[in-house]
Amino acid sequence: MSRVALVTGGTRGIGAAISMALKDAGYTVAANYAGNDEAASSFKAETGIPVYKWSVADYDACAAGIAQIEADLGPIEVLVNNAGITRDSMFHRMTREQWHEVIDTNLNGLFNMTHPAYPGMRERGFGRIINISSINGQKGQAGQLNYSASKAGDIGFTKALAQEGAFKGVTVNAICPGYIGTEMVRAIPEKVLNEKILPHIPVGRLGEPEEIARCVVFLASDDSGFITGATISANGGQYMI
Repeated sequence: MSRVALVTGGTRGIGAAISMALKDAGYTVAANYAGNDEAASSFKAETGIPVYKWSVADYDACAAGIAQIEADLGPIEVLVNNAGITRDSMFHRMTREQWHEVIDTNLNGLFNMTHPAYPGMRERGFGRIINISSINGQKGQAGQLNYSASKAGDIGFTKALAQEGAFKGVTVNAICPGYIGTEMVRAIPEKVLNEKILPHIPVGRLGEPEEIARCVVFLASDDSGFITGATISANGGQYMI
């Protein structure tokens, strides 16, 4: 029986690439999404991966969603916390709502998803928790104080829980993508992309969602059992730490 993997925000962009790569690697995959029913329906039809709708900002919804997936597919042994949002604004114009929306999804969402799934991993003596952070959680970014704070928090969450889970066979790692060629990034005006973004990426190109997905597949595997509390920077050399 293949291991069950749950990917939050798993029907679009990087999340969709992760879901498909895990399926191709032999996992039984469930993809969570929050709101875009049309995209989720198309993803399910194209991939055969079952989709489940709830907001990771809602703890009770997360607990119920995890219970439903485990009833449908079996115990969740791989959890990929990928769901995230942006509400960009310079700090002096940022509203409380913009702050809380991003923190509730990007940081509280890790707690809300991991807390119900983690006890079963400990009891079974195996688990893989992979948190998708960001280059901007490492270096900060003007106009994204809320996002940068949430993604930096994801890294701290990763390092702390890795220490707790290690002796129970549960590894916890983070991946920090740089600029990845998702639909959102490719919508940036070509002039801005060519003059403001690509010159700062030493490899001279955007990353591809599949490159992040391959990192996830490795961290989910048995071969990665000695790696925990790590942060993989997948940013083409844009920021080195």
